[in-house]
Amino acid sequence: MTALELFFDLVFVFAFTQVSSFLAHNLTWAGLAQGTALLGVLWWAWVCYSWLTGTVNAEEEMPARLVVLTAMAAMLIVALAVPDAFAENAILFGLAYFIVRLLHIVLYRIISPPETRAAVRRIAPGFLGGPALLVVAGFFDGRIQAALWVLAIAIDYGIVFVCGVEGFHVQVSHFVERHRLIMIIALGESLVAIGIGAEGTSLTPTVVGAALFGMVLIIALWWLYFDYIVLAAENRLSKETGTDRTVLARDSYSYIHLLIVGSIIYVALGIEQTIAHVGEPLGLIPAVAFCGGCGLYLFGHNAFRYRDHRTVSVLRLVVGVVAVALIPVVMQVTALAALALLTALLVALALYETIWSDHRNQLRSSETQLGR
Repeated sequence: MTALELFFDLVFVFAFTQVSSFLAHNLTWAGLAQGTALLGVLWWAWVCYSWLTGTVNAEEEMPARLVVLTAMAAMLIVALAVPDAFAENAILFGLAYFIVRLLHIVLYRIISPPETRAAVRRIAPGFLGGPALLVVAGFFDGRIQAALWVLAIAIDYGIVFVCGVEGFHVQVSHFVERHRLIMIIALGESLVAIGIGAEGTSLTPTVVGAALFGMVLIIALWWLYFDYIVLAAENRLSKETGTDRTVLARDSYSYIHLLIVGSIIYVALGIEQTIAHVGEPLGLIPAVAFCGGCGLYLFGHNAFRYRDHRTVSVLRLVVGVVAVALIPVVMQVTALAALALLTALLVALALYETIWSDHRNQLRSSETQLGR
């Protein structure tokens, strides 16, 4: 991992925070859909650059370094435009995002090997066509704007599925490390949500207790991913070679990790709303985001595991279903009680797996023997 990559990722910290803020200020079904769409396009921008910097070291060549830094500046404009990305700043958002994606293609042309440049030419129409539609969407509103966004995302995500990823390369340790970092960034957004929720409120024992419950919940999310899931996935990816490896990386990380990262953003919204309204029941949208986010996090883990190993964790599946089923309950009890309930559920899952899961303990044992 280079210093340039770490520096580049800083702008995504801000971008994810902006999405959480957008959701908090648009607690409607339309706002939830728009926030999800924003997260989808921001995620795909990060994915594109993570594949690129995993192929070559952009920091070593001055032209490439300058292109990355320029893309970072454009991405900052994208993040700034997020709150009004469907209103007065829609055109600005689309133009800045198109520049970010165009510079990605330019950078591939500058520093990638010949076979990768051929692969980029194959997918460039989709990688530029999708963002171009977001520019067009900025001139409309309502259903036309929504339809253009859906089409743009479908083209952008679909092009590498339809045309394949032959010609691209994956350095396993670097690729996995990049996704570990973006998970930390997403979890960090949940910590920021605690501060945002507490802003302007008195630090009463109830608020402090909610903040601590939120912290424990975030720790549980971290534990459930980093304790052994990421180790099993890295081992699996390293066993593949050539195109099989790039296809697995595309499916498990570029596609499926959106479910996992996105779910953390929804959980962050639930934590923020809990601390802001600690003694009141959560409304429908925050309750769906909070419980659904916890469930989606575990469903995403199962999708990740199934794609890699063709198995599922029945326990995580059941706990995910229970989390979603708690939505009606969460709407009847105080937000603090809801937070405590979801925290206890995920902590119990992490505790059970840590102590009694043979799969987890065998994997951790083998990693220890390898000196990792």
